[in-house]
Amino acid sequence: MTTWAGRTAAEISAAVREKRVTPREVVAEHLDRIERLDGRVGAFRTVRAEAALTEADEVAARADFAHLPLAGVPVAVKDNLAVRGESTRVGSAATPDTPADRDHATVARLRAAGAVVVGLTNVPELCVFGTTDGVLGTARNPWDPTRSAGGSSGGSAAAVAAGMVPIALGNDGMGSLRIPAANCGLVTIKPGHGVVPKGAGDSDWFGLSENGPLATTVQDARLMLSVLAGDEPALRSEPGPLRIAVSLRSPLAGVTISRPYTAAAREAAGVLMKAGHQVRRADPPYPMSLAMTSLAHWTAGTAANAQHLDQRLLTRRTRVHARLGRPFLGRARSGSAREQLRRRLEPFFAEYDALLTPALARRSPKAAPWHERGWLSNVLANTNHSPLTPLWNLTGWPAMSVPCGTLPSGAPCAVQLVGRPGTEYQLLELAEQLQDRNPWRRTAPMN
Repeated sequence: MTTWAGRTAAEISAAVREKRVTPREVVAEHLDRIERLDGRVGAFRTVRAEAALTEADEVAARADFAHLPLAGVPVAVKDNLAVRGESTRVGSAATPDTPADRDHATVARLRAAGAVVVGLTNVPELCVFGTTDGVLGTARNPWDPTRSAGGSSGGSAAAVAAGMVPIALGNDGMGSLRIPAANCGLVTIKPGHGVVPKGAGDSDWFGLSENGPLATTVQDARLMLSVLAGDEPALRSEPGPLRIAVSLRSPLAGVTISRPYTAAAREAAGVLMKAGHQVRRADPPYPMSLAMTSLAHWTAGTAANAQHLDQRLLTRRTRVHARLGRPFLGRARSGSAREQLRRRLEPFFAEYDALLTPALARRSPKAAPWHERGWLSNVLANTNHSPLTPLWNLTGWPAMSVPCGTLPSGAPCAVQLVGRPGTEYQLLELAEQLQDRNPWRRTAPMN
């Protein structure tokens, strides 16, 4: 009997359209895997078992069935995006347990393409921190369950890495797609500003947060991005020789990059050089003020999201984060600091077509109740783990995480690719070249 759990979205949708398997059979197999594994992983806040099977049958009955790019593909959704009929808790006891009356635009696009939502995934409270743990659940890295899956899209990443779904939907406000993807050996892309629909008003951290895919292959990431962006399914196309800068330096002063991650970036640089690209060592002109700019926007986004909630029901680290952000609300809304960053970096990206860096500075923190610890210990853990991601939210430019190599523990390592606005599919092609020449194991060895 053919096993569909662990297969790619592209493989599943092709088999469903060709009627080699039904959507119900595919969804049922993935639900069985969730039931068997999620007690150890903690990816899901809620699983929609009965609703998902019903919706799988509805996909099979659609008149446009043969043309659906994600026909019958199970998908997990991060628990800060509305799914019709389900509450959106955003990892917090302070949010209402009220079912949404409509889907978020990105969820609606996935469903229109034939995908079936099997559940909503765990996040840290208000999606603030880079470890996914809290009063509603803790997401562990399937490759190393003693470690956090990362955050804030940690539950979505853990679900894909454990083979419980082939693709998942998340978002990235300071690295929240790229951090868990790098920890869990997945491909993700944070699109540039305006490519994929997002939230309204303050809920998207004043424009910093972008919705995007988590997948095991570049092909699936490209397919899902095209659906989310409302494009025709994007075909692979060689971009020709590109000018690629490689930087091994942390943008934040005082934070160092560990050897496995610098080694991964060097390995990826070698692969891209052999693929015909012009690869040079060059550091972007990171400003000394970046740490303060990042902290101001990070805390201000939390302050905006927390302002209508009962503060007594928030965890201590979230209350402190929000309180510190209130003085920065005006600065974050104005966008002036972000515009200064873009102007500073534009000459660098006029000289280079793409930037290659390590994805992270070191492996993820332990899977522990970080939400019970103090604010400063959380901020230091996050900053020391992931100093390379926030800048590209501040500029609004596309950035992605791609597996490359392994850590001494055997867990995946990763690199980051960054490009100018409008170069999402160019970055995906570079990632595919890395995948072709250095293939990686798609999912963690869990049974």
